[in-house]
Amino acid sequence: MRINSTRTINLLVALTLLPVGIGALAGCGSEKADGRSAEASTATPAPPSKARARQVAKAWDGSPAAEVWHKGYYPMGEAVQLPEQGLRSEADKRAYETQNFVLRGELAAAPHENGQVRWKNGSSLTLPLVAAQEAYNALDRASVDGPHLTVTGAKLGQMTLVTSRGPASVPAWLFTVDGYDSPLKRVALNPSRLPKPPISSARETSSGELAPLDRLVEVAKDGRSVTVVATHSSCDDGPAVEALETGGSVVLSSSVRGENNGACTSELRGQEVTVKLDQPIGERILLDAFTGRPVPYGQPNGPSPSWS
Repeated sequence: MRINSTRTINLLVALTLLPVGIGALAGCGSEKADGRSAEASTATPAPPSKARARQVAKAWDGSPAAEVWHKGYYPMGEAVQLPEQGLRSEADKRAYETQNFVLRGELAAAPHENGQVRWKNGSSLTLPLVAAQEAYNALDRASVDGPHLTVTGAKLGQMTLVTSRGPASVPAWLFTVDGYDSPLKRVALNPSRLPKPPISSARETSSGELAPLDRLVEVAKDGRSVTVVATHSSCDDGPAVEALETGGSVVLSSSVRGENNGACTSELRGQEVTVKLDQPIGERILLDAFTGRPVPYGQPNGPSPSWS
């Protein structure tokens, strides 16, 4: 499995990396055919991170929590789709990135209270609709002077979104943006509630050489790689992420490479790491070995859905 690290991002919120340790697997003695005792196995014990990953996979695979997950709606793609031709100027791009919108006009009420997620295999899920005003508020979080996008109205429509169960058609608010012929779309549903994890965090089970992942950035179109943000400090050579693949899950273990002694800042950094998989992820659950939970999707303070 090849791991490719890309650009580094400073995190605004520091995570605490706790030193922990899991018991290693020991070799067993054996008896030779002539009755003389053989030497005990000298096989290298499995690293704590791999032992922890196996524990997480075993806890989730075939569990009630996994059953709940496979029946829910968990977005793994952007909740916002820009107008068909994209944003027309650098000022508009800046306004979107800083979430600076202005509302001029009234936002229509939803024609009904619920909406349906529809997957390609014919399955569906009914969930409460998010009001147009709430969806707009998720876009407009700045309201400051400077470049802004002006919304003049909204109507209910549809958009396609990547989810943990594959692409799905979901209800979306189609916002009319001043100066654009096509709408800006924003999902009109909130994610399903996460199931209670069947295993506790490594903070409680005391695993070593592990750090929590920050978030999922992207699942490749062919499903054969995932990109996540992993954390590290200024006293190491960067993060490393390994995957344990089973039939029901992909467990990611994040650690740091080449920890250095000496003075360093307490600030943690986030770095995007792309992990290639042996098989497409499909509907397998992407799990964090440290937390024992699904890896959350979404950009911090961004317009994408996020859950944890």
